[in-house]
Amino acid sequence: MMLRPLLFVSLAWPVPGSAQTVPERRNWFDDPFFQIANALPDCPVPAGPLITEDERRVQSHHRAERGTTCWLAGQCDRSSFYAYDADIADAIKAALKASNPFARATLWVTVQGRVVYIEGCVPDQAMEPALEAFAKRVAGVEQSIATVFVKGTSRPPYRLLRAP
Repeated sequence: MMLRPLLFVSLAWPVPGSAQTVPERRNWFDDPFFQIANALPDCPVPAGPLITEDERRVQSHHRAERGTTCWLAGQCDRSSFYAYDADIADAIKAALKASNPFARATLWVTVQGRVVYIEGCVPDQAMEPALEAFAKRVAGVEQSIATVFVKGTSRPPYRLLRAP
């Protein structure tokens, strides 16, 4: 009778030195994620929309609810709130194609539910409000959030693609 609880405990705890599997991260919802500048070397790559399957399950309900609410309230022309994201991403790319005022930085953009997230390294923290203002001017964007830092002065304030 005592062997079963001991066996259970020994299987539940990893053996010291054994390899633990790292959950796979994927862009489960196909959220736009792209780089808009690459001037500062060795800037840590953000995780962007890459999440685990467990995180996907948690987000699924919120995403479905947000899309349905918007559609039923007559606030969205499209049945999915997230259907605007690809158009927003294309508009950001087009706006930066002719002239990129952020070319001195290293930055990535994620678009999720009409919110634009800009992450990466900037030469000066004063660039942060300019990034947010730029994204906010793009048609369809409801909110823009720049989470950037001056490399060497602090740690990245965003989730990383790979842990250091």
